[in-house]
Amino acid sequence: MTLEHLEFSSRTRKRALWEMFEFAVAGPYQVRVTNASYGDSMHEHAYVVGIEDRDGVLVPAECECPADIHGDRDCKHRIALAIRGGSLIMSAAAAYDPPTDPRQAPKVETVADKLRPDGGALHGPVPVEPPEPTPADDEGCWCEAHDMPCFDCYRDGARDLPE
Repeated sequence: MTLEHLEFSSRTRKRALWEMFEFAVAGPYQVRVTNASYGDSMHEHAYVVGIEDRDGVLVPAECECPADIHGDRDCKHRIALAIRGGSLIMSAAAAYDPPTDPRQAPKVETVADKLRPDGGALHGPVPVEPPEPTPADDEGCWCEAHDMPCFDCYRDGARDLPE
């Protein structure tokens, strides 16, 4: 098992389990581990983890994050890859064979042409225009013709909610 080859604290294990991580093959024997818990700034918390084959077991061997470089134990990115990414992601990284001829690489011309993991389209928030308010006339509010009052009439105390 992969975890037997790693040294980590219970705190690191908890963080690896509780935080949201995304995994992507970055190259041969390399996986980009992104901590998506950081939301919009998650790309500032993405690190490449190197994979190593130890006696037939693929193990996250090194990470470029400061905690792994300067710490004396394995970082949460390596532990998250071992626990949550598992052998599927590490096997894909070990089997990755980049094209040697740049002409064999897939043609990606715009960001919208790239494949999204969720299969969705790349786009920003959908603009939603508020409905145009219906002006009240001299005879009263439009909601008087209905059982339920509009919010303005309810808020102003002109009408109560039906029983």
